[in-house]
Amino acid sequence: MIAAAFAATTAGEVAALSRGEGDSLVALEAASLRSIAAWLKHSGRDGYLAAEVADAIGIPRSRSEELLEAKQRGFRNGDVLRIAQVPANEKRDFLLFMVQRPDGEVYFYLSGVREGLRKAFVSIPGKGVVAPLGADEAQSGFQHEVQYWQDKTALN
Repeated sequence: MIAAAFAATTAGEVAALSRGEGDSLVALEAASLRSIAAWLKHSGRDGYLAAEVADAIGIPRSRSEELLEAKQRGFRNGDVLRIAQVPANEKRDFLLFMVQRPDGEVYFYLSGVREGLRKAFVSIPGKGVVAPLGADEAQSGFQHEVQYWQDKTALN
């Protein structure tokens, strides 16, 4: 199973920032993403991303790749499972946060290490539904996950 999330500021606070403050926030987020990715590459466990998940979220792969090798860490807090992954292959650039909630919903936040959030969606396996998240919900959830994982890198 798969799962992920970050929250330093809310979407409303981001919208209220001036241009200069917004640029600073983007730079801070990029630094956090680089830090998380480096931590995962150094202390992450060997894992993989299934081909169908890579296809669904838009990570390119060759037809022959059934699994994409990744470095990953996961933590369970109560009934919530969080997993973060980076590619083991240096030719790929992604950072994937997954969050599985007790109700079975799985939230995915795909970003690049340099450019931030690319895509966010929720999978509801019991209903066979995969739906994109709205911009505000996606950004807020992504920021929450970045903060969560940044805090984990500080502890380890």
